[in-house]
Amino acid sequence: MNLVLLLPLGLAALAALLLPLLIHLARRSEHRPTPFAALRWLRAVPRPRHRVRFDEWPLLLVRLLLLALLALLLAQPALLGRDDRRPRIAVAPGVDPAQARAAAAGEADAHWLWLAPGFPDLATPAPDAARQQASLLRELDATLPAATPLTVVVPRQWGGLDGQVPVLSRRVRWQVVEAASPSPAAAKTAPPTLRVFADAATDGALRYLRAVQAAWHEDAALDVRPATDAAAAPPRDTTALWLSAAAPPASLLQWAREGGTLLLDARAPLPRGLALQPHWRDERGAAVVEGAGFGAGRVLRFARALDPVALPPLLDAAFPDRLRAVLQPPPPPQRTLASTQAPMTGATPSPAAPRSLAPWLALVAALLFLLERWLATSPRRGRSA
Repeated sequence: MNLVLLLPLGLAALAALLLPLLIHLARRSEHRPTPFAALRWLRAVPRPRHRVRFDEWPLLLVRLLLLALLALLLAQPALLGRDDRRPRIAVAPGVDPAQARAAAAGEADAHWLWLAPGFPDLATPAPDAARQQASLLRELDATLPAATPLTVVVPRQWGGLDGQVPVLSRRVRWQVVEAASPSPAAAKTAPPTLRVFADAATDGALRYLRAVQAAWHEDAALDVRPATDAAAAPPRDTTALWLSAAAPPASLLQWAREGGTLLLDARAPLPRGLALQPHWRDERGAAVVEGAGFGAGRVLRFARALDPVALPPLLDAAFPDRLRAVLQPPPPPQRTLASTQAPMTGATPSPAAPRSLAPWLALVAALLFLLERWLATSPRRGRSA
């Protein structure tokens, strides 16, 4: 445990200690006049001797202590190394506490907690499943002192992942038990809603798009409008399908840039500077739909004409589902075998946060101020003056 000053320049305020010394300084002469008539005829006048004295020592000491304490407060003192280094055992939601204690036995003085937001004590009720278990593990590692041992108890199927194995600053005792990790209820999303802007030369392609619409929405007809009506932006939750060899209007492109999804015909020109990547390939590896991010939205395009000869997947019964997966990408899997997710070491340890002494020093300063006021206004002081 070390005492550090976060702002040592604040000690310059110690110069203020001279002020109470000057206030309490009393210069008293030691020469005492003696009533003797012959002294006035003497030429040599005795020189009085002086010595430095201070009045009211108790009040002076209190004032000096108060000023020294205020100067120390300005220097922002703090303690380093005063950390709770008890072993931590984090239990993932879904693991029974009794089962976790049996798996991680041998840590008598350990602090047991849930691997959940806020890291509540294990004695509290089990929290709901957290979506970002891996992120919580990194946060826990960053908040613990460097020398604190960490044990993590997880179920065999662990959820709440973020695509990579956690990298921590310490070696972790990884305990896997037979339990089910509760997964958050998956939100059901409605199938996409299409709004087609087509010209007269695309009647053949509309037949296949109506079949897709029927697979997604049994009771809703396909919304088909002339390409000249594209000036009015569709709703945000609608996918705009541009079936024309002409370039889409600027209003439709702006709608896509602000967060919409625009699906273009294979003949339609792309916005300048937009490079597409395959989003869906057929069995031969040829691209079916390409796409790229476009501002806050996306621009997709059929790689070939909507014709069974040029695009055989049109006749596939899974075509509506594959197209929906492109328009509404499923979330990445967030559950896997916990044995494959044991944390690795290599992260930079977070510096230990100093523990400020300012609250305690401020309390002592307040008490000293009250004592100083009591001594300064005491009636006994007035009588002695």
